[in-house]
Amino acid sequence: MNKTDLTKEKTCAIFASDYHFEMISLPYIEKNLEKNNKVIILTENNLEDTIEKLVSKVNLSEEKKKKILNLNWKQDDLNKFKEIKEYSQNKQETVIFIKGKENYIKNINENIEKWTKENEKIKIIDCYEIDENTVRSGNIINNYSKILSTSGEKRITNV
Repeated sequence: MNKTDLTKEKTCAIFASDYHFEMISLPYIEKNLEKNNKVIILTENNLEDTIEKLVSKVNLSEEKKKKILNLNWKQDDLNKFKEIKEYSQNKQETVIFIKGKENYIKNINENIEKWTKENEKIKIIDCYEIDENTVRSGNIINNYSKILSTSGEKRITNV
């Protein structure tokens, strides 16, 4: 994957556990929901239990917590691809988190590119688990222009 080969704006995140992924993504998700952007989380594993525990402990209004919990945190790619297609056809601002192993992220990205080629309103955040990519994390970062961390989205040159 090369950051100049893709039509979508690309950002990456590197996390240590499901909770860490959620802590990194939660402020960014909340901000995008405030803007009425669509948010989709494509994941290799079900995150419902961990996000419920995390959201119960964060300092957000009950309304914001409900919006976050109403996102589909399950491993449910087929239905999520239907949503992506619908949002793309309607040219809706959409943020897609892709969380998983390197092959999963690569395959999902290829499908999203095919389904949404004409839609520049889609932002993709590829989220890599540090255990799988510890040795190669420098190589992963080289393929992106931005990285998402707990302090927000930053240009790679500023990291």
